[in-house]
Amino acid sequence: MAKIDDSVKKKVPELRFSGFTDDWEERKLGELGSVAMNRRIFKDQTSENEEVPFFKIGTFGSKPDAFISRELFDEYKLKYPYPEIGDILISASGSIGRTVVYQGEDEYFQDSNIVWLKHDDRLDNKFLKQFYSIVKWQGLEGSTIKRLYNKNILDTDISIPSTIEQQKIGSFFKQLDNTIALHQRKLDLLKEQKKGFLQKMFPKNGAKVPELRFAGFADDWEERKLGDTKTHFTDGNYGESYPSAKDMSDKENGVPFLRGSDFSNGYLDSSNANYIRPEKHAELTSGHIQQDDIILAVRGSLGTLGYATQENEGWNINSQLAILRTNKSEISGKFLIQYLLGSKGQKEILSRNTGTALKQLPIKQLKDIPVPVPTLEEQQKIGSFFKQLDKTIALHQRKLDLLKEQKKGFLQKMFV
Repeated sequence: MAKIDDSVKKKVPELRFSGFTDDWEERKLGELGSVAMNRRIFKDQTSENEEVPFFKIGTFGSKPDAFISRELFDEYKLKYPYPEIGDILISASGSIGRTVVYQGEDEYFQDSNIVWLKHDDRLDNKFLKQFYSIVKWQGLEGSTIKRLYNKNILDTDISIPSTIEQQKIGSFFKQLDNTIALHQRKLDLLKEQKKGFLQKMFPKNGAKVPELRFAGFADDWEERKLGDTKTHFTDGNYGESYPSAKDMSDKENGVPFLRGSDFSNGYLDSSNANYIRPEKHAELTSGHIQQDDIILAVRGSLGTLGYATQENEGWNINSQLAILRTNKSEISGKFLIQYLLGSKGQKEILSRNTGTALKQLPIKQLKDIPVPVPTLEEQQKIGSFFKQLDKTIALHQRKLDLLKEQKKGFLQKMFV
């Protein structure tokens, strides 16, 4: 690829495949095509068990919850507009601008809410799909209207190169999208595998041993209440000492002050955290996080959990959170966090929420949570196994995030 001089950025992209030098043309989508949509389907024409999927705006891009008859589909497909393979379907309401590439399956789409641009051969669909991911729809900027009308689509500006260059760009991004999708599938598979391990490596209801176990361990597990394991509980309700606006700080000079949203895959994440001044942090000693702590959302995002690593030492918590600090001679934090993240642990936590308008998890109730406990040696083995699995998941997540960032950069530089 060749980098283009700044002086011509308005007519050509910053980054371009070699062999292409012509200026891009600015057009309106309405000059290149027209908006098309399927014929309206009424509710009494749908059912839950017909042959042909009918996608509404709520199921667009996922699994259908309604179907139409084969006879109606064949009739409407013949009489009325219907997408061709490769056409880019667009959501015109709800989450505006979501796209799905029509692959040729027998399926029908909700009129006016799901549309496509029926265009001539001056546009390549793979190029158009990427354009839709960065487009600013005409007339929607600053608008509170949650609908994309035909006029908005047709009046939108698009800069286009020759169809050969469009195809080159479209193919490049299709390959990149395939790589991103592959990494996403790998990540999803790892997360599913972890779910399976969590179910099999902790005893099911009434059982005294798990289904899957490391060799060398045969003793029954003991069920104990969390409060009987000498675990120390602290919440972030500091009363009159709670930080006010003047106690807040910026990232460079402050200490992370975690909320219920500051978690990622069972760990703490300060990417979007608030920060407090070091002086205020020093005053709120009960909320100082230590390595091996378990941080639990007791208000707001109930049941969300994060394990504190060495990197998180010295952070602080707000009133939405509580710290569970285990006694290492009784129970391992690395072991306990995995149990609480599993379906059984989550069920036990969430069953203890109180309140109606403002739900919360009282510490007194949390102490009654039953926890299946093996020997410390087996706890360490289980905790280390999941820690390694979490590292693998985090590595795949970082790779995926990097690919998405790379794509974002290419989109900025390869389109006008």
